Amino acid sequence: MTLDEFYFLLSPAGQKALAQIAKTPITPKNHLHIVTYWREKLPPGQAQAVVETALLRQLAQVKFTRAMEMYFTRPALEQASAEIVARWRAERFARLGLQRMADLGCGIGGDALALAAHAEVTGVEWDVVRLAMAQENVRVYGYGERFRPLQADIKALTPTKLSVEALFFDPARRDERGRRFYSVHLYQPPFSVVAAWQAVFPETAVKISPGVDYAELPAEAEVEFISVNGEVREGVLWFGALRTSAKRRATLLPGEHTLTDEDLTETAVTPPKAILYEPDGAIIRAHLVQALAPHLQATLIDPQIAYLTADTFTPTPFARAYAIHDILPFQLKQLRHYLRHHHIGHVTIKKRGSPLNPDTLRQQLRLKGPNQCTLFLTHVNNQPTVLIAHPIPQQKKSEA
Repeated sequence: MTLDEFYFLLSPAGQKALAQIAKTPITPKNHLHIVTYWREKLPPGQAQAVVETALLRQLAQVKFTRAMEMYFTRPALEQASAEIVARWRAERFARLGLQRMADLGCGIGGDALALAAHAEVTGVEWDVVRLAMAQENVRVYGYGERFRPLQADIKALTPTKLSVEALFFDPARRDERGRRFYSVHLYQPPFSVVAAWQAVFPETAVKISPGVDYAELPAEAEVEFISVNGEVREGVLWFGALRTSAKRRATLLPGEHTLTDEDLTETAVTPPKAILYEPDGAIIRAHLVQALAPHLQATLIDPQIAYLTADTFTPTPFARAYAIHDILPFQLKQLRHYLRHHHIGHVTIKKRGSPLNPDTLRQQLRLKGPNQCTLFLTHVNNQPTVLIAHPIPQQKKSEA
């Protein structure tokens, strides 16, 4: 989308077109018909802008509560933080009482709209279309007067040119083909640029990939991994006064459940008991499985495997719980016989520490029958093992 096409969307004619197209959800079945209709009514670029905006607004509803009023490019929407995550982060800045902030690499404003609820925000972005969208999206949330757009190349921008108190850095973590960067040194801008800015502004937060290599993380930062509805979305580094006393943190949203390395203890390794806990991905990424264990009166089933086990079930937001029915050394013939004997025709296969391919194994099991279960392919005391279990229904989430 060009800047002129975006400005068309903001015009009375563009707003009328967006209101009209929003009346009918775009689906694979009607997509071609809708595109053809708008190409007959508008110039090609404007027609594409209307259709693409309508489609992206539909997709964005999983991230933003006001998505149907916002503006996106497809790559920027994919990279934007979900509103629930942005608000969680913005609250940590707010607790310091900061009044002037910079959102470096603001994209379409996914974080700026949350930060602007608490402070004046300078949004720095090289892409003029994304920057214009950010300004409009912050306005949609009611904070337009608090957002100052600045088109600039962060790598060429001098930190002292900004009159702010803190920074939120959102470097690009994908190349032009959409492939992910897992090393912070490949981010755009690379972490060396981030470090130079952070030296000027101690209160800095940096959005990072959940798959980041721990060896690349600076020792002076707190790293937080954030999960939304059981899916690890992203990580963030906290510097200066934004950092807490913890070095590692896992946060689960919604509910704002959080666990840190301050809870770490030595955890015993025992054979599986009645209950198996599968920790949330944020807990695993933050290396906090053993911090969760004492809350559940649980032990490890293997020193290298991120499963916990306990005699009794304790409700927790930090893990999924399963009732273990049987424990077998992994042998295909024995497992097949067990499933056939128990008339199990459907299995959910989970694995940790096993080289087996779940789809291949499912075919080899030749399943028949009305019953179902969950199979955990894992190690117990360094031995290949399969745990046969059933999920325990989630109760009302409570603090672990």
